[in-house]
Amino acid sequence: MFDMDLWNEIISALKKNRLRSFMTAFGVFWGIFMLIIMSGAGKALENGVLDGVKAFATNSAFFWTERTSIPYEGFQRGRRWNYENSDIQYIRDNVKEVEYLSPRLFGNQQGGNNTIRGERNGAFQVYGDYPDYFKIDRWSVVKGRLINEIDILHERKVCVIGERVLEVMFAKDEDPIGQYLKISGVYFQVVGVIHAETRINFGGKKEESISIPFSTMQTAYNYGDVVHFFSVTSQKGHKVSDLEEKLKTILKDRHKIAPDDLQAIGSFNIEKEFIKFNALFLGIQVLTWIVGIGTLLAGVIGVSNIMLVIIKERTQEIGIQRAIGATPATVIKHIVAESVFLTVMAGYIGLSLGVGILEVLNRVLQSAGDEMFFKNPEVNLTMALSALGVLVISGIIAGLIPARRAVSIKLIDAIRDEG
Repeated sequence: MFDMDLWNEIISALKKNRLRSFMTAFGVFWGIFMLIIMSGAGKALENGVLDGVKAFATNSAFFWTERTSIPYEGFQRGRRWNYENSDIQYIRDNVKEVEYLSPRLFGNQQGGNNTIRGERNGAFQVYGDYPDYFKIDRWSVVKGRLINEIDILHERKVCVIGERVLEVMFAKDEDPIGQYLKISGVYFQVVGVIHAETRINFGGKKEESISIPFSTMQTAYNYGDVVHFFSVTSQKGHKVSDLEEKLKTILKDRHKIAPDDLQAIGSFNIEKEFIKFNALFLGIQVLTWIVGIGTLLAGVIGVSNIMLVIIKERTQEIGIQRAIGATPATVIKHIVAESVFLTVMAGYIGLSLGVGILEVLNRVLQSAGDEMFFKNPEVNLTMALSALGVLVISGIIAGLIPARRAVSIKLIDAIRDEG
């Protein structure tokens, strides 16, 4: 039940010590404010980074070739080499841990405008892809469709384009579907416009890319059976890190590369990157709590110290209360309640101001667009409740020490005290 007398005593005591109460409360306010701001900033960084990679299949890995670094079986170090169509087929037929496998070719841009349509032209990165690539590095279809297996089988001269390609090569309200682009001397029909759902780029900006069927690119541009790059995902229940090492062993054996040559095959493992990200963000959260709790603890110590001073000044008043029947438990309750009230009020103001600033920052970031690696700063309910719990416990601890000091003074000494 709400104790009005206790409430009035708390308000009266705080009014008598306005300046001290304010200075003490500021330490608690600043501690909880910094905890909220740092937590929200850490969450914004986490949201921004993970939003840029979340659409990637987390069980995926990507492979390309590098120069060899060790001589082996008659071949000199520094040898250039490429994957071949037969490598892709061998992996599909013999490595059961593979779920999706997609080879890729990179077009030769040579620094000039490689795409023409009427009087419009532009320089874009051209890729030769399989349909499975879009299941690994996910894209959303804005208009039309993606490349499909029929395109691969019949080596169709079709393409899907990024949003920047659409802006450069077509008028604002023009429908690109069914129109033709001349890409490095060969005409391709546009069948789709796509939007990248990730910010990880291999070879160039995704919005400035053109994707054509892998088989068509090999034939139209005389690549033979060369494969520049391929990506895989692992079957459920298999770690992509294990699959990565297995594929490297197979490819080294097929291309006469030394087993201990760590440079010849380049790879990028999304699973490993996600583990690093999660460890990084866990570290940020732990650091945030350490710094925030440390700052808050300094404020709580200030509350405890100022309460000791206040108790010293009110020694005679406490002695009179005890003389007329107030028990030690009643005195302790009043002092602890005063400490908790001061701590919680200061913390609540810091919490509210911190959340308010994060909301303003969130709106500013939203107006800046989607390319930020700092997104949606927020404090979840668990964080807010935890902060509130810390405040209450801190207030109790800050009040108990001076309260026990107050009731330890002998009654006759408290009544005689003149402050």
